[in-house]
Amino acid sequence: MSPPESNDHWTHQAYSTSASFVPQLTSKVVAWLNPEASDIILDLGCGDGPLTAKIKDRCASVVGYDASGNLIDAARKAHGSTPNISFDVQDCRYLENSPDLEAEKYTKVFSNAALHWILRDPTTRHSVLRAAFKALQPGGVFVFEMGGAGNVAEVHAALLAAIVHLGLSIETARDASPWFFPSEETMTAMLEQTGFEVEKCELEYRPTKLTAEQEGGLEGWVRLMGAQFLDALQSEEQKEAAVTEVGDVLKTVIGHDDGSMWLGYVRLRMLARKKL
Repeated sequence: MSPPESNDHWTHQAYSTSASFVPQLTSKVVAWLNPEASDIILDLGCGDGPLTAKIKDRCASVVGYDASGNLIDAARKAHGSTPNISFDVQDCRYLENSPDLEAEKYTKVFSNAALHWILRDPTTRHSVLRAAFKALQPGGVFVFEMGGAGNVAEVHAALLAAIVHLGLSIETARDASPWFFPSEETMTAMLEQTGFEVEKCELEYRPTKLTAEQEGGLEGWVRLMGAQFLDALQSEEQKEAAVTEVGDVLKTVIGHDDGSMWLGYVRLRMLARKKL
């Protein structure tokens, strides 16, 4: 789940408090993956592992990679005793040349809610897709769901504005964004350039209810998901001011009459095959 970074903001507790819905809203992408008893699956950006473990219940084996050591520790603690499942710290930006990647080992490569972090760096974007291609057996499929064009637009705009209001340039604020939200056309072109044949693709607008837990909600989401935005600011006081501004701006934009808060998630879901 985590963006590749040296400062690991991710913890199991923070993720469970602010984004527990992410591994739960996966019925469509798992249906597209269609795990079968003989499948050997690689999960890119596995986070703390609940979805990886769920997939393992239906296939032969699963390997989960994530850049966050904190989340991998949590995954191992919760699911490490399950047979034929393993979790390893791996910055997937550099997976193509990693000695840990075995060529043509996997029948399927999977990713949920992680590629919009992993593909943020344009210098390694195509390498990540080549790694997925390299990992697959001929005829294997790459199935993923990620943020698509327009994802969480309200909070994205509010974060950019807050950073600028605190003295940074708009260019610096944009550079601080940890996300890459491509269109269907952009992602299809990238996959085809890598050698994949895209068989299924859809962009779905899926408003999503934020958690109501203490330290969760919109503020918790901004602190966790927007941590790299906040890191562009110089002081803790500025970071708190940015979080407060985002909350104040969006309170009546994403708030419902019952007090719940909803973000405009846009999900890009794709299935691409490595030809025989």
